Amino acid sequence: MSPAELHADSIVIDGLIIAKWNRELFEDMRKGGLTMANCTVSVWEGFQATVDSICKSQKLMRENSDLVMPVRTTADIRKAKEIGKTGILFGFQNAHAYEDQIGYVEVFKQLGVGIVQMCYNTQNLVGTGCYERDGGLSGFGREIVAEMNRVGVMCDLSHVGSKTSEEVILESKKPVCYSHCLPSGLKEHPRNKSDEELKFIADHGGFVGVTMFAPFLAKGIDSTIDDYAEAIEYTMNIVGEDAIGIGTDFTQGHGQDFFEYLTHDKGYARRLTSFGKIINPLGIRTVGEFPNLTETLLKRGHSERVVRKIMGENWVNVLRDVWGE
Repeated sequence: MSPAELHADSIVIDGLIIAKWNRELFEDMRKGGLTMANCTVSVWEGFQATVDSICKSQKLMRENSDLVMPVRTTADIRKAKEIGKTGILFGFQNAHAYEDQIGYVEVFKQLGVGIVQMCYNTQNLVGTGCYERDGGLSGFGREIVAEMNRVGVMCDLSHVGSKTSEEVILESKKPVCYSHCLPSGLKEHPRNKSDEELKFIADHGGFVGVTMFAPFLAKGIDSTIDDYAEAIEYTMNIVGEDAIGIGTDFTQGHGQDFFEYLTHDKGYARRLTSFGKIINPLGIRTVGEFPNLTETLLKRGHSERVVRKIMGENWVNVLRDVWGE
């Protein structure tokens, strides 16, 4: 197959998109051949604000049902591929929306939330994020993990502290993930994961989605799609070809105010970090350029079989395990 044919034939999954929701994004998803994306509907929001966010998201999806459809199961992912739409999975980047109510885990699962990050950069009732002294998984957090396992919600550890991540990995009876991370072996950064952390999650049946967020790449805003592919390869050499996928962290369409919201604790309090200028790697600056990644991986010598795994098949397999299908 040509690169374009392989991309068109493959299941293509982005394990994390936090782009601005509108029809233009959905059109770009179709241009890029995305079969499914894990789209963030909660970061710092509590229960009520997250429900409101889901309501708005559902309305927008209904209004653009010619382009997108909701995903609750891996069968939905395959259906989206079959009918030429992009499946939308709701995800949280913070368990804060659960507040102190274990029952909310199942409520949000019924609303279509299939992946939840345990913490976003700082402390919550579950554990500790990557920008604070890490106290590990709380007793309440252990109950949340157990409930997520029970109802079929994947535990995401991308912005989570090292000790909390390790304890979630050991506590969970289902596979967990870094949905969007990069290796600190290529650049030292609080958000990047060490070789040891990557190996630990893979050795315990977990999964790694590799991001291309410029501040975490070695060459920053001067990165190209080949630099992104290098990070994928570096990670795959540690976790293996069955435990790796894509999690771009696309922030397409957002302005500086959104990044200010993300980089302050709770969205408004102390500053946690500063990203500076953000430009995605040359060659994959928009969601619509996703086919370039398939072409790049093939050009770098990866087989069609391995490229299919990286681009989406591995995500389908791990989600099937977590969702209990």
